[in-house]
Amino acid sequence: MFINLLIIVLGFILLVVGADLLVRGASNIATKFHIPEMLIGLTIVALGTSAPELIITINSAWSGATDLIIGNAIGSNLCNLLLILGLMAIIRPVLIDDEAKKIHIPVAFFAVFVILVIELSNLGSARAFIDRWDGILLVILFLVYFTYPIFTEIKDIRQAYKEAKNNGDTQKINVFLSIIFIIIGVVLLKYGGDFVVDNATVIAEGFNISERVIGLTIVAIGTAMPELVTSIIAVIRKDTDLAVGNLAGSCVLNLFLILGIGAIITPLEFSADFTQNLILLFISNFILWIFNFIGKKNTITRFKGVVLLGIFSIYIAKLFV
Repeated sequence: MFINLLIIVLGFILLVVGADLLVRGASNIATKFHIPEMLIGLTIVALGTSAPELIITINSAWSGATDLIIGNAIGSNLCNLLLILGLMAIIRPVLIDDEAKKIHIPVAFFAVFVILVIELSNLGSARAFIDRWDGILLVILFLVYFTYPIFTEIKDIRQAYKEAKNNGDTQKINVFLSIIFIIIGVVLLKYGGDFVVDNATVIAEGFNISERVIGLTIVAIGTAMPELVTSIIAVIRKDTDLAVGNLAGSCVLNLFLILGIGAIITPLEFSADFTQNLILLFISNFILWIFNFIGKKNTITRFKGVVLLGIFSIYIAKLFV
């Protein structure tokens, strides 16, 4: 067990270094080509930090550990919205721009609604499944969501870059080096996440903790570590839009892509416990949306961050009681 703890510490070190490289590389590219940081966060950073969830999903689907897939997806989103956003807000109040408020947060809300509808449509049957056709639909929704912002922004990005180039306002940034930073960052995040999750799971199994609880807590928090560290570093570096884009993109990716690919490989069975956690995720999305209109508008203040962390603490405590 001591060796497992040492490897977990090494995993956290890899996560911190990888997150710093990923944020640095992505931010440099956004600056160089005048790409909105929100878009970079939604695409490159969200896909990079969600690599551990995707890898665990594929491995779990082939081995038939469907509880781990659903628990990981739902648990990771709860970590994103309650734990990570809560910590970000405590470090520095998080400004939610109009695009995130009007598009990305509602889409994350819609993603939870879609999963609930799929599950509720199976109420008449003995067991609730996300089957392969549902999985194909979820992957299609993922592709639509992630390609739409690129197509809508690309004209403005080209125009902004062209004007900056004509005015001699382009930043002297090494694009090749930035891409290398992103690649190395993703690799370090992947192995750091693996070290944390695999060894934490071994320790948990030694204490006879169930696969469902392991999926909803240790694996979910472990695979959310890339988002956690990346978002915190982005906030510290004052790249708030990149951090918010990362969380919004990861939330949609977890439900549409992760569950979609898992269901295509093998149908995913829902239990009553997962339904309760999915409803909590639905409520958490609603709270986040409401926070934009109460108190200091369009801002997740430190107090709101404490509220989010409080909800997450109650959720974790309830799982183990």
